[in-house]
Amino acid sequence: MKLIKSLGWSVGLLVCLIQFAYAQQISVISGTVVDQEQSPLEGVSITAASGTTTVTDIHGRFTLAVSASEWLTFTHIKYHSTKAQARSEMQVRLEPTTTTLEEVVVVGVGYGTMRRSDLTGAISSVSAKDFRQGVITSAEQLLQGKVAGLTVTQPSGDPIQGSAMRLRGGTSLSASNSPLVVVDGIPGVDMNTVQPSEIVSIDVLKDASAAAIYGSRGANGVIIVTTNREGERRTMSYNGYVAVGNAANQLDLLSADQWRAYVRENELSGAVDYGADTDWVDELQRTAITNFHSLSFTSGSKESGVNGAFSYLDAQGVIHNSSLGRLAGSLSGYQYGLNNRLKIEAGIHANRDQYHPIDLGIFERAYNLNPTLPVMQNGAYTQIGGTNANNPVEILHTRQDDQTRNRLLAFGKAEADLGRGLKATVNGSYEYNSQQGRFYQNADSFNGRTDKGYGRRNLGDYSNLQLESFLTYDKTLNEVHQLNALAGYSYLQNTYEGFGAERRGFDTDLFHYNNIGSGSDFRLGDVYSYKGQAKLISFFGRVNYSYDSRYMFTATLRRDGSSRFGANHKWGLFPSASAAWRLTEESFMADTRGWLDNLKLRVGYGVTGNQDGIGEYRSLSLMGTGGGAYYDQASDTWKQSYGIVQNPNPELRWESTAQTNFGLDIAFLGRFNATFDAYIKKTSDLLYTYNVPQPPYLYDKMLANVGDLTNRGIELTLGANIVRNDKFTWNANVVMARNVQKVDRLSNELYQTDAVPSGNLHGLTGMSGMYTQLLKEGYAVGTFWGPKFLGIDEEGKFILETGEDGEVIQQYLGNAQPKMMLGFAMDMTYRNFDFNVAANGMFGQKILNAQAMNISYPGRMPGYNVLDSWVGTTITEGPVFSDYWIEDGSFLRLQSVSLGYTLPVNPTWFSRARIYMTGENLFTITGYQGLDPEVNFSGLASPGIDKSLGEGDNYYYPRARTFTLGINLSF
Repeated sequence: MKLIKSLGWSVGLLVCLIQFAYAQQISVISGTVVDQEQSPLEGVSITAASGTTTVTDIHGRFTLAVSASEWLTFTHIKYHSTKAQARSEMQVRLEPTTTTLEEVVVVGVGYGTMRRSDLTGAISSVSAKDFRQGVITSAEQLLQGKVAGLTVTQPSGDPIQGSAMRLRGGTSLSASNSPLVVVDGIPGVDMNTVQPSEIVSIDVLKDASAAAIYGSRGANGVIIVTTNREGERRTMSYNGYVAVGNAANQLDLLSADQWRAYVRENELSGAVDYGADTDWVDELQRTAITNFHSLSFTSGSKESGVNGAFSYLDAQGVIHNSSLGRLAGSLSGYQYGLNNRLKIEAGIHANRDQYHPIDLGIFERAYNLNPTLPVMQNGAYTQIGGTNANNPVEILHTRQDDQTRNRLLAFGKAEADLGRGLKATVNGSYEYNSQQGRFYQNADSFNGRTDKGYGRRNLGDYSNLQLESFLTYDKTLNEVHQLNALAGYSYLQNTYEGFGAERRGFDTDLFHYNNIGSGSDFRLGDVYSYKGQAKLISFFGRVNYSYDSRYMFTATLRRDGSSRFGANHKWGLFPSASAAWRLTEESFMADTRGWLDNLKLRVGYGVTGNQDGIGEYRSLSLMGTGGGAYYDQASDTWKQSYGIVQNPNPELRWESTAQTNFGLDIAFLGRFNATFDAYIKKTSDLLYTYNVPQPPYLYDKMLANVGDLTNRGIELTLGANIVRNDKFTWNANVVMARNVQKVDRLSNELYQTDAVPSGNLHGLTGMSGMYTQLLKEGYAVGTFWGPKFLGIDEEGKFILETGEDGEVIQQYLGNAQPKMMLGFAMDMTYRNFDFNVAANGMFGQKILNAQAMNISYPGRMPGYNVLDSWVGTTITEGPVFSDYWIEDGSFLRLQSVSLGYTLPVNPTWFSRARIYMTGENLFTITGYQGLDPEVNFSGLASPGIDKSLGEGDNYYYPRARTFTLGINLSF
């Protein structure tokens, strides 16, 4: 709260300074008017409130004699009118109307850009003004609910956890399902390498006809990120905010008084009342304070320019000791030479994260412990016996887990205009990521007593060295034929390496993790190291042809050679073709031009690949440890034995995804637009690890390309400029998508499997070896499979459906894949006020509430706690898996609401000053009974399972409800 008060005083003082400066007078002003591409606009009319007028010249320049108190109105027949307050030196940007916007907006298409009106593929774009509002700890969050068909989920409220992205359904069983990220033309970059505040636009290549230019890495779509790198302007800006967050929801367990009442009423034997009143979950939580500061500058002209940005983020989690600190910076510059025929560009993005994970097992302990047990007794943490019943507060505060992550992206680019429409580009980049872990568990803590202290250090590096060069050719003939051709070469070298060490048995805790060698307990495997390398060489080309802005054709071809592929499949070919017909340019549509601004049909087909599931050296025969140790008599020592740990597979290759897309773009009345797409996406040669016989194989498992998987879906994007005048604007956008997935094939004549169990419940009471899902032909990934619940019998036991033989029937129980996604955004401005609201949701997915199943049975009392909702039920049986616990996970979340006010300013001090307030995760509409319906549904391990008490991703870290106060200043 002190931070909020401090910011409040600062804002008040700033307002006073601004009002004082505003009283100063100016007489003659000058400035420039530009479009959304920063190009000067000629013929813009500028009218002062006093009636004085002028018009911009060919360079977009103007001068006008006015007073400082006047507002100027800028109007142009093809652009929206805007108002700005007079100042000595101005730059005003006008936004084009809907029809003009379709014609001139430039989007990234991979190795170049195109006008949106010329696109033949399915590409969605999101600009900075449309990004998600509020506290952003990972750049993927900017896109949540903004692109039809792109699902961005945050299955955890932990600030150190990123978001998962999936475009048009998953395409792989073993490989990554995340889209390829391209930053400023550099493919394969970690999206969080760049600062969210530096991103000016994101283009999403959804269909194969658009993504095939990236070949064996484009099967999951492509995210093209463009940062602020060039512009004829000179600006400096500061953005900062303070946010306060608390857990939005938590389990309703029995309080101490409710526990005592239940024990008395049911005369439970063995119950121990320790006399305290402890809310164990509340003991773990806190009010989280997050603050962010960013300073950026731009100084550019037609000949040269430089951009820089620096930011600091300190994000606390709502659980004690969890936090993320990020220091980020970027610097780039460009220079033209040889009469503007040569452009040299270079830059660097870097950030450093320091974060502190927690032991997520504390939540299970908090749900288990007796609420009458005190947190501490006699100055020490209270401990009682029992499985998973140790003190979660002690676990939280007696472990030291300090992690550091560094990201760096350096690039250099040269563009040469060779004349006659021919341009050559060379782009070199180096990406380096490293992560260092430091962990220590005190010897006197509950978890550290057995080991007498435990320490661990590890370091891992990852780097990409990349060189790409390509030629582009642009030619226009007779003003109706437009041709663009591209041909290029790409080289990528990926290297990773790391090492680690751990020990136990420390005589003192003073060194923490800084003297691992002082531990006396050394075990086999405590020291390890690794290294790997892969190379990818590619040749690619693309041809775009447009006739009279009516008929557009695009064809691409990429040939990839990868060291990851097997000996018989070192090279892969990835073609695509697409076409578009703009009907509004036809003579027979002339009668519609008064209201129909654009009507375009699109169709495309292409093949893309996914090689992420192969990994390095997976096609080769490998040896490794694991066979135990043997005694070497010659040296009188024990030595590690080696054996075959991987079979060779010369047929190993990329997963191949063929996609057909049909699209329709429409804009009408200068205010409304819609985009519709339908697609069929079939992935062949799915990678999966199969059991194989010994002999003839030396190892019992083999990674092979066997299966097929299909995604079918539709997408709809709607946009409307509902109201647009000098005082009030109102815009709204809706995105919707539906996807249906099916595994078509898992086996062939060589590799066989009927069904693969998944969705394990390991770690839950009585659930060891229990699987709740099947990967099965004819069904989607994440299909729940098990008994059907029929009712509760007189003894309080579950009645499950059985067959004629009396055996419980295992059957289809639903699917974890969402059938539909929805995103909604609305923004309004009135004079100096702006208002924005955004919501997102997923519908039709099933969630297994394994968390409730695990803590809702009588055997937990009185030793463990139970849910308040369970008290009064007739259930007397322990955890039994069935569809009784499978719920509809549909939800609609109010993502953010933001209200801002732009202060009147004097240009001597500021060009813009805005204060704002934002609320995030204000409420969620759902019928799901668990903590939060936005659970993890990616991968094969346990999608759609709200386990919260088990392993890995299934622990639940509470999602925060956050309120933010911020300020934006431009100088």
